[in-house]
Amino acid sequence: MSPADRAPLDVLIRRVDPEVPLPSYAQPGDAGADLRTTEGCELAPGERAVLPTGVSIALPEGYAAFVHPRSGLAARCGVALVNAPGTVDAGYRGEIKVIVVNLDPRESVRFERFDRIAQLVVQQVERVRFQEVAELPDSVRAEGGFGSTGGHAAVGGASGTSDQAADGGATGGYRYASVVSDREGQ
Repeated sequence: MSPADRAPLDVLIRRVDPEVPLPSYAQPGDAGADLRTTEGCELAPGERAVLPTGVSIALPEGYAAFVHPRSGLAARCGVALVNAPGTVDAGYRGEIKVIVVNLDPRESVRFERFDRIAQLVVQQVERVRFQEVAELPDSVRAEGGFGSTGGHAAVGGASGTSDQAADGGATGGYRYASVVSDREGQ
Protein backbone atom coordinates (compact mmCIF):
# COMPACT_ATOMS: atom_id res chain seq x y z
CA MET A 1 0.00 0.00 0.00
CA SER A 2 1.47 3.36 -1.00
CA PRO A 3 1.37 6.37 1.35
CA ALA A 4 -1.22 7.99 -0.94
CA ASP A 5 -3.55 5.02 -0.39
CA ARG A 6 -3.45 5.27 3.41
CA ALA A 7 -5.85 7.34 5.44
CA PRO A 8 -4.26 10.45 7.00
CA LEU A 9 -2.96 10.03 10.55
CA ASP A 10 -5.11 11.88 13.10
CA VAL A 11 -2.99 14.15 15.30
CA LEU A 12 -4.56 16.13 18.13
CA ILE A 13 -3.56 19.80 18.09
CA ARG A 14 -4.19 22.66 20.51
CA ARG A 15 -3.82 26.33 19.68
CA VAL A 16 -1.76 28.04 22.38
CA ASP A 17 -2.41 31.26 20.46
CA PRO A 18 -6.10 31.23 19.43
CA GLU A 19 -5.42 33.26 16.25
CA VAL A 20 -2.57 31.22 14.77
CA PRO A 21 -3.38 29.33 11.57
CA LEU A 22 -3.11 25.57 12.00
CA PRO A 23 -0.15 23.89 10.29
CA SER A 24 -1.03 23.12 6.69
CA TYR A 25 0.50 21.59 3.57
CA ALA A 26 1.17 24.14 0.84
CA GLN A 27 0.99 21.63 -2.04
CA PRO A 28 -0.43 18.14 -2.55
CA GLY A 29 2.28 15.58 -1.80
CA ASP A 30 4.26 17.88 0.51
CA ALA A 31 5.93 16.05 3.39
CA GLY A 32 6.03 19.05 5.73
CA ALA A 33 3.20 21.17 7.09
CA ASP A 34 4.10 24.84 7.52
CA LEU A 35 4.62 26.16 11.03
CA ARG A 36 4.20 29.88 11.70
CA THR A 37 5.57 32.15 14.39
CA THR A 38 3.28 34.02 16.75
CA GLU A 39 5.87 36.70 17.51
CA GLY A 40 7.63 39.26 15.38
CA CYS A 41 11.41 39.24 15.63
CA GLU A 42 14.41 40.85 13.95
CA LEU A 43 17.70 38.95 13.81
CA ALA A 44 20.96 40.68 13.04
CA PRO A 45 23.64 38.65 11.24
CA GLY A 46 24.72 35.78 13.48
CA GLU A 47 21.85 36.17 15.95
CA ARG A 48 19.46 33.40 16.93
CA ALA A 49 16.08 33.30 18.63
CA VAL A 50 13.52 30.83 19.90
CA LEU A 51 10.25 31.52 18.10
CA PRO A 52 6.93 30.14 19.38
CA THR A 53 4.55 28.53 16.89
CA GLY A 54 1.36 28.87 18.93
CA VAL A 55 0.52 25.15 18.72
CA SER A 56 1.07 22.00 20.74
CA ILE A 57 0.32 18.46 19.57
CA ALA A 58 -0.32 14.97 20.91
CA LEU A 59 1.23 12.37 18.64
CA PRO A 60 0.21 8.71 18.83
CA GLU A 61 2.79 6.34 20.35
CA GLY A 62 5.25 5.18 17.72
CA TYR A 63 5.39 8.56 15.97
CA ALA A 64 7.57 11.65 16.23
CA ALA A 65 7.42 15.02 14.50
CA PHE A 66 10.53 16.65 13.09
CA VAL A 67 10.88 20.41 12.65
CA HIS A 68 12.73 21.05 9.38
CA PRO A 69 13.97 24.32 7.87
CA ARG A 70 12.21 25.95 4.95
CA SER A 71 14.43 25.97 1.87
CA GLY A 72 13.14 29.35 0.69
CA LEU A 73 14.17 31.06 3.93
CA ALA A 74 17.59 29.43 3.72
CA ALA A 75 18.15 30.42 0.08
CA ARG A 76 16.76 33.96 0.22
CA CYS A 77 17.63 35.06 3.76
CA GLY A 78 20.28 32.70 5.13
CA VAL A 79 17.94 31.48 7.87
CA ALA A 80 18.70 28.06 9.34
CA LEU A 81 17.49 26.04 12.30
CA VAL A 82 20.08 25.57 15.02
CA ASN A 83 19.03 22.02 15.90
CA ALA A 84 17.63 20.89 12.57
CA PRO A 85 15.67 18.82 12.58
CA GLY A 86 14.14 19.50 15.96
CA THR A 87 12.39 16.49 17.44
CA VAL A 88 8.90 16.52 18.94
CA ASP A 89 8.45 13.27 20.86
CA ALA A 90 5.09 11.52 21.18
CA GLY A 91 4.93 12.32 24.90
CA TYR A 92 5.65 16.07 24.57
CA ARG A 93 2.64 18.31 25.10
CA GLY A 94 4.22 21.76 25.26
CA GLU A 95 4.21 24.44 22.60
CA ILE A 96 6.39 23.70 19.58
CA LYS A 97 9.17 26.28 19.38
CA VAL A 98 11.69 26.80 16.61
CA ILE A 99 15.30 27.90 17.13
CA VAL A 100 16.23 30.05 14.13
CA VAL A 101 19.60 31.62 13.30
CA ASN A 102 20.49 34.29 10.74
CA LEU A 103 23.56 33.06 8.87
CA ASP A 104 23.67 35.96 6.42
CA PRO A 105 26.93 37.85 7.05
CA ARG A 106 25.52 41.31 6.24
CA GLU A 107 21.72 41.56 6.31
CA SER A 108 19.26 41.38 9.18
CA VAL A 109 16.13 39.29 8.74
CA ARG A 110 12.71 40.23 10.11
CA PHE A 111 9.90 37.85 11.01
CA GLU A 112 6.35 39.13 11.35
CA ARG A 113 3.54 37.49 13.30
CA PHE A 114 2.26 34.43 11.39
CA ASP A 115 5.21 34.22 8.98
CA ARG A 116 6.00 30.66 7.96
CA ILE A 117 9.26 29.73 9.71
CA ALA A 118 9.63 25.94 9.50
CA GLN A 119 7.88 22.77 8.44
CA LEU A 120 6.68 19.86 10.54
CA VAL A 121 7.20 16.32 9.24
CA VAL A 122 5.43 13.52 11.15
CA GLN A 123 6.98 10.07 10.84
CA GLN A 124 6.55 6.64 12.29
CA VAL A 125 9.59 5.73 14.42
CA GLU A 126 10.86 2.45 15.75
CA ARG A 127 11.52 1.81 19.41
CA VAL A 128 14.70 -0.25 19.61
CA ARG A 129 16.26 -2.50 22.19
CA PHE A 130 20.04 -2.13 22.24
CA GLN A 131 21.93 -5.41 22.52
CA GLU A 132 25.57 -5.06 23.53
CA VAL A 133 28.04 -7.28 21.69
CA ALA A 134 31.84 -7.60 21.74
CA GLU A 135 32.09 -6.97 17.98
CA LEU A 136 29.75 -5.82 15.24
CA PRO A 137 29.26 -7.77 12.01
CA ASP A 138 31.29 -6.64 8.98
CA SER A 139 29.87 -4.25 6.41
CA VAL A 140 31.11 -2.71 3.17
CA ARG A 141 31.50 0.72 4.79
CA ALA A 142 33.13 -0.65 7.96
CA GLU A 143 34.43 2.25 10.09
CA GLY A 144 34.27 4.91 7.37
CA GLY A 145 32.85 7.90 9.23
CA PHE A 146 31.04 11.11 8.43
CA GLY A 147 32.19 12.43 5.06
CA SER A 148 34.23 9.32 4.31
CA THR A 149 32.70 8.80 0.86
CA GLY A 150 34.14 12.06 -0.48
CA GLY A 151 32.44 13.98 -3.25
CA HIS A 152 33.86 17.40 -2.42
CA ALA A 153 37.23 19.05 -3.09
CA ALA A 154 37.73 19.74 0.62
CA VAL A 155 37.57 16.02 1.40
CA GLY A 156 40.97 14.43 1.16
CA GLY A 157 43.21 16.60 3.28
CA ALA A 158 42.35 20.11 2.09
CA SER A 159 39.68 20.70 4.70
CA GLY A 160 41.59 23.26 6.73
CA THR A 161 42.10 20.98 9.72
CA SER A 162 45.46 20.45 11.31
CA ASP A 163 47.39 17.34 10.27
CA GLN A 164 46.91 15.98 13.76
CA ALA A 165 43.13 16.40 13.58
CA ALA A 166 42.99 15.02 10.03
CA ASP A 167 44.74 11.88 11.25
CA GLY A 168 42.34 11.49 14.19
CA GLY A 169 44.83 12.93 16.66
CA ALA A 170 44.28 14.67 19.98
CA THR A 171 42.53 17.72 18.51
CA GLY A 172 39.84 15.73 16.80
CA GLY A 173 38.38 12.30 16.20
CA TYR A 174 36.65 11.59 12.88
CA ARG A 175 39.11 13.59 10.71
CA TYR A 176 37.85 17.01 11.84
CA ALA A 177 39.20 19.60 14.25
CA SER A 178 37.38 19.74 17.55
CA VAL A 179 35.18 22.63 18.60
CA VAL A 180 37.39 23.11 21.67
CA SER A 181 40.41 23.90 19.52
CA ASP A 182 38.29 26.31 17.47
CA ARG A 183 37.17 28.13 20.63
CA GLU A 184 40.73 28.37 21.91
CA GLY A 185 41.96 29.69 18.59
CA GLN A 186 44.36 26.78 18.04
